Amino acid sequence: MDVEILSRIQFAFTVSFHYIYPPLSIGLGLLMVLMEGMYLRTGNKLYEELTRFWTKIFAVTFGLGVATGIVMEFEFGTNWATYSRYVGDVFGSALAAEGIFAFALESGFLGVLLFGWNRVKPIVHFIATLGVWIGSMFSAVWIVVANSWQQTPAGFQIVGEGMNARAEITDFWAMVFNPSSVDRILHVWIGALIAGAFLVLSVHAYYLLKGRYIEHSQRAFKIALSVVIFTSLLQLVTGHSSAEGVAENQPAKLAAFEGHYNQTDQAHLYLFGWVDQDNQKVYGPYIPGGLSFLLYGNFDTPVKGLNDFPADEIPTAVNAVFQFYHLMVAFGLFFIGLSLFSAFLWWRGKLFQYRWLLWVFVVSVILPQLANQFGWFAAEMGRQPWVVYGLLRTSDALSVTVTANQVLFSLIMFTAIYALLFALFLYLLNKKIQAGPFDESGTEQRPLQESIADVINPKTN
Repeated sequence: MDVEILSRIQFAFTVSFHYIYPPLSIGLGLLMVLMEGMYLRTGNKLYEELTRFWTKIFAVTFGLGVATGIVMEFEFGTNWATYSRYVGDVFGSALAAEGIFAFALESGFLGVLLFGWNRVKPIVHFIATLGVWIGSMFSAVWIVVANSWQQTPAGFQIVGEGMNARAEITDFWAMVFNPSSVDRILHVWIGALIAGAFLVLSVHAYYLLKGRYIEHSQRAFKIALSVVIFTSLLQLVTGHSSAEGVAENQPAKLAAFEGHYNQTDQAHLYLFGWVDQDNQKVYGPYIPGGLSFLLYGNFDTPVKGLNDFPADEIPTAVNAVFQFYHLMVAFGLFFIGLSLFSAFLWWRGKLFQYRWLLWVFVVSVILPQLANQFGWFAAEMGRQPWVVYGLLRTSDALSVTVTANQVLFSLIMFTAIYALLFALFLYLLNKKIQAGPFDESGTEQRPLQESIADVINPKTN
């Protein structure tokens, strides 16, 4: 493989591995805020124990997120020097804002969150927990702003020519609020909240199946399920809004999402399928005119297809973009169905009566992670061949002195190191889950079936 493909694979691998952790940190941050807020409101020590427990897991995800994120900053300079010079003014502003307004806030309160128990007043500790969560949310804002500018550049001018050309900000707020940033920030935020909530649901569903920490797990499960019910439905709204923005600003990408080649009176919406790129056909079930209706409210409105663009300005891997996009949508619909079905059982007082449902929650922890990863794969691969849409091609953004062998060696090295880090993460996560929210020694655990009465008629806090 040539240096461009290897460099793209290396960056995709490192950023994908890094992105396991920030969504969990954002999602767990909200759950910790809710749990500690319940502790302050009710005085029930159960919620304090839950917050302490999830704070330990949050610390692991936060630490690995920071460690794995540093690598990408070096890759900008080693593999993508031309790109770094071109977008340096834009990325420098966004990353500086992330460091000043987000990371400083998050890390500043982190010490109080981790070590402030029994050292500061409960309300002060709660403010620290809230500060860490808000900081993680703001951190996502500036990273997504920088990436969104690459998708829909705004508020800049090009200075210099040829290899010395670079984008220079002329309007900072136009750069921040570029045409795609708000939709993408909301979409990323909600995806992160779903990922964190499903981790909480998975762990406490496991405890319930094993008859451990029954009361703690029922309370935590309900809090996390409430978050998933709200966010999964909201994600449908933000996803639709984001797709409309893609249709307006990056029509070639939208055409790749749907495997749509020719502009016709009806643009079909494929539920799933396979794109035959050679024959420009999609095989699979579809809703006639469904894409036209979603975008324009009319089944007969034409939608631009891939053949409406120059061949060298459309993605080469259309089938991959199509599959990643549709898998992301399928997982999102699954979250809605699962959460609404669980809400119905909760309303009927039968939320914890079905072991198969608890097992579904246990194993579903991986699905939000896959949905987040596939969404990014579709967005980034659908943008090709541009690294800055319409301005800088990916093939022109490489470092001219880096060789394919150098990139391959570093890719192998990163793969080995990240595999060890992931094994360490799983080990620490399992160790903390097995330890649980409190010491069980001498505590008699109630069977799951006996605890259902507490759900239907909860004790007064």
